[in-house]
Amino acid sequence: MSAESEALYDQIKQSIALLRRHLDWDIAQDRLAELNNKVEDPTLWDNPEQAQKIMRERNFLVSQVEGVKTMEGEAKANLELLALAEEEGDNAIIAEVMTSLTHLAEEAKRREIESLLSGEADQNNCYLEVNSGAGGTESQDWTEMLLRMYTRWAEKHGYKITFMESTDGEQAGLKSATIQVSGPNAYGWLKTEAGVHRLVRISPFDSAARRHTSFASVWVYPEVDDSIEIEISDADLKVDTFRASGAGGQHINKTESAIRITHIPSGIVVACQTDRSQHRNRATAMGMLKARLYEAELQKREAAAAQTEASKTDIGWGHQIRSYVLAPYQLVKDLRTNLEKTNPEAVLDGDLDDFMAAALSQRVGTTRSEASAQAI
Repeated sequence: MSAESEALYDQIKQSIALLRRHLDWDIAQDRLAELNNKVEDPTLWDNPEQAQKIMRERNFLVSQVEGVKTMEGEAKANLELLALAEEEGDNAIIAEVMTSLTHLAEEAKRREIESLLSGEADQNNCYLEVNSGAGGTESQDWTEMLLRMYTRWAEKHGYKITFMESTDGEQAGLKSATIQVSGPNAYGWLKTEAGVHRLVRISPFDSAARRHTSFASVWVYPEVDDSIEIEISDADLKVDTFRASGAGGQHINKTESAIRITHIPSGIVVACQTDRSQHRNRATAMGMLKARLYEAELQKREAAAAQTEASKTDIGWGHQIRSYVLAPYQLVKDLRTNLEKTNPEAVLDGDLDDFMAAALSQRVGTTRSEASAQAI
């Protein structure tokens, strides 16, 4: 076995060992067997709320346990095939196995990072909100670019995107926009993107072709399911109706069906214009408000535990988490982890996994090397 294939196999084994340790392997398998027995019980759906909770936990454990078993089987099969190919001198098969081992190592690493998503709401769907900051038309165009970046990232990972509301800029771009991202661990991944993002480029709106700096903020909060109770008094709410902006047909632009709700004690504002029905938009907006209040509570808990500083900041100099430089050189740098990428075009097209993984590792107070050392 070559040094390269041995290194890849060792990396895969190390990731699998860490995943088993994180799952408490024996406990996880016993719990999965217990949940499988409950699922076979014909009276399970007599209590739909409890049944859904059981099914969510079971599906999560199945994906984790079966994922580890599949990786173990594929790694051993590839190793056996590699030994036969090397013995027979079949270079084509050797190259094919090396490609498979490389992909498997990448998948193992992704699952290893994903195993860190153990926060209270990490498995939930989420809302992602972008707002323009200092920079006028420049920042509004940058806001639209960021929204496209996250939409492309979500599409690549099979997440469902629902546009909740948007406010167009005066000349171009967006002043603000909110989308809902639905899928496994949506909040767990995207919460690492909350903060101010800075863009440096030659302005397409400047006839003198000068370099401009623009800012936009990203705010992420988890969708709240029915199992989480949040009390909101009607007296604390200010509800406004307005006409929806953008495409949506004749009705949506002619009636005041869009809803904006302000939670007076916290100052939180949410808006929804996805439906022609004012009542449905109000119900959706209330769900968004509950999510924002829940996320604010999670922030308080994290701050109290000294895990992270995740408060909302001014959208401008000194508060950015990441810089995207398009001129005079090409560089995207995360200022929290110091991770750099020299292909901004790919990043703006949704290539964010490395940034998210690095920020997630830092957020939980560990790195891959430290976790590996603990496992060994």
